[in-house]
Amino acid sequence: MNRRDFLKTGVAAGAGAALLGTGCLPQGRAPQPYRAGGKARMQLSWAPYELQLRHTFTVASYSRTTTPDVQVEIRYDGFVGHGEASMPPYLGQTVESVCAFLQKVDLGRFSDPFQLEDILAYVDSLSPGDTAAKAAVDIALHDLVGQLLGQPWWRLWGLDAAKAPDTTFTIGIDTPDVVREKTRECAGQFNILKVKVGLDNDYEMIRTIREVTDLPLAVDANQGWKDRQQALDEICWLQEQGVVMVEQPMAKERLDDNAWITERSPLPVFADEAVQRLADVPALVGAYTGINIKLMKCTGMREAWKMANYAHAAGLRVMVGCMTETSCAVTAAAHLSPLADFADLDGNLLISNDRFRGVTVEAGRLTLPDAPGLGLEPL
Repeated sequence: MNRRDFLKTGVAAGAGAALLGTGCLPQGRAPQPYRAGGKARMQLSWAPYELQLRHTFTVASYSRTTTPDVQVEIRYDGFVGHGEASMPPYLGQTVESVCAFLQKVDLGRFSDPFQLEDILAYVDSLSPGDTAAKAAVDIALHDLVGQLLGQPWWRLWGLDAAKAPDTTFTIGIDTPDVVREKTRECAGQFNILKVKVGLDNDYEMIRTIREVTDLPLAVDANQGWKDRQQALDEICWLQEQGVVMVEQPMAKERLDDNAWITERSPLPVFADEAVQRLADVPALVGAYTGINIKLMKCTGMREAWKMANYAHAAGLRVMVGCMTETSCAVTAAAHLSPLADFADLDGNLLISNDRFRGVTVEAGRLTLPDAPGLGLEPL
């Protein structure tokens, strides 16, 4: 779907459901060179969008073939910043809740988009939750400001794009035949794969993948393991199979058990569901080796940047992850990836209806765009 058709479809669908903001996704004038001190005001607009997964996606707690999503734009002085809210089931957010939150946001009260701290503090104050909706505004605002400055965010943060790591590619829980097929499809394009585990077929999953490839593996239990000794035994076996890291072994509430596993594990153990926002990080020091930062959980790029720097200062390693998302949100996260020890930024590769071209994967490694802002190209 091209951008013009998307806008028409989004406006028509949203108007009927009373979900769209006033003046949703208007056509703006051609971008002009940015002039500081003008009288322009930021205009926020949005439209629902449904992500179509290439394969059924199964983790320890659910399966799905689609992901609800909301696409966001912020217009200012001829420039357009793009953002996105993706809502997998465990976030507990919906298209309706995201659109209801966005309806509350009044960016017109701010005359200067460079006031990131003040603007995003205001957005965060509008509710105690709604992290994906807040992330959509944050991402669009960063895209806008980067365009106004004429630089990509990795450069504005002082990072080296050449240090962007390999990204994992995810193999969901499935039958042996499907696992073999998925592995064959991706094994030649990536340098590390990520395997979902946490059910009673973990050993079968790993052995099946090892029939196809000897690539390094990361595993994500998604809180699926129930007994800490069994979890540790499995981790020791996984190390022998070429696994290099483990995500969220047990339920996030079982901090002591996860800490017990981390202390004894031969592999680094990363918190995922156990960490949402910056305020969660201090309690995880010593309980995990590192944290997985996701924009939809932490409200966007601004807080993700703070989390990564705090984690490093506290001796934690950093992973940058994503949900199933278009290249908009995945690229936003990728601008942080030179800070990361591991990257799991394949969400755009798991869908069949991406709206943008942004970060790419070349020989398994993330290649960051050099264009201003997020560096997105509409498809």
